[in-house]
Amino acid sequence: MELKKIELFELWVKLKEDFETSFGKTIERPAILIRVEEKNGEVGWAESVAGEGPWYSYETWETAWHILNDFIIPKISKEEEIDVEKFNEMVSNIRGHNMAKAGLEMALWDLKAKIEGKPLWKVLGGVNKNIVSGVSIGIQNTTDELVKKVSMFLDKGYRRIKIKIKPGYDIEPIIRLRKEFGQDLPLHVDANSAYKLTDIELFKKIDNYNLLMIEQPLHWKDLIDHAELARHLRTPICLDESIEDVNDARKAYQLGSAMIINIKPGRVGGFSEVLKIHDFWYKIANRPVWIGGMLETGIGRGHLVSAATLPGVKYPNDISASEKYFEKDIVEPPWILNKDGTITAPEKPGIGVEVMEDYIAKNSKRTKVYIIKP
Repeated sequence: MELKKIELFELWVKLKEDFETSFGKTIERPAILIRVEEKNGEVGWAESVAGEGPWYSYETWETAWHILNDFIIPKISKEEEIDVEKFNEMVSNIRGHNMAKAGLEMALWDLKAKIEGKPLWKVLGGVNKNIVSGVSIGIQNTTDELVKKVSMFLDKGYRRIKIKIKPGYDIEPIIRLRKEFGQDLPLHVDANSAYKLTDIELFKKIDNYNLLMIEQPLHWKDLIDHAELARHLRTPICLDESIEDVNDARKAYQLGSAMIINIKPGRVGGFSEVLKIHDFWYKIANRPVWIGGMLETGIGRGHLVSAATLPGVKYPNDISASEKYFEKDIVEPPWILNKDGTITAPEKPGIGVEVMEDYIAKNSKRTKVYIIKP
């Protein structure tokens, strides 16, 4: 494909309510939106999921803006023809900054699918059009509030409940949810790296409550201690932050660090790496994956839906309806949850929804336009 324009937008989106993890609370989050346009006028969209602070990752919206503007886009602008499957190779001299890379790479995948006149999920090799949706619930002030939220989301049809935990807020909410909703509630916990291997006795207690998985309990760069913890538990360990590329996945498999991987396209640098991780973990290691989210707008959510159609996705995903997080999304139609707890991947080309371009242009705090081919 030949590009003629790349545009960046910094849009801040306010959540309907605070979302708290072991990192802290998110009330409003930045979305770095990327629009790419090819010579015949077709357009692709994506977003960089780098957050407001270096909590989940060292990347922030400011570093993503900087790396895109000063390094990635200037490099891509020199290419006469862009092959999205070789994007990572083109930017391989830029170490790290996967969230910045993923923003542009995924916009190019959206564009590629639209040029081919196909849904993005089919271009990626997806097979499961109706993806199973779970919900992620932040840390609550009381367990009574947690119970109310879980009940509400189950009534809406969500097929799995994930709760955030941190030291001092862990075993009690698990016990309460099992008491209120029984052993059959599909439940897992996400620690976002808040614990140490010395907390092993706590995890042995958690091990008694029939959880689907314990997600990223230990250090965000660790594989060794996770392997040791896994040897003492029946509950599967799921890795998130620790897996930044397929090499991390391979090492985790060799060490026995995890049974499950949560793949976040933004965390691993885009779809090319998503496919590598998926294929290794599912086809070679014969283990399941699922797709995680980063409070994306409807644009990023469209990319997550596409990824979640891959055959190795065997657990409910952290992909909720637009209404869970936002009063107003920036795509039409907004993402909705079906009565059976699934979200349907659209048949329209690309991510399958229309981006509200006028709204984005009007409400962005800053924009940048690169004319590639006048």
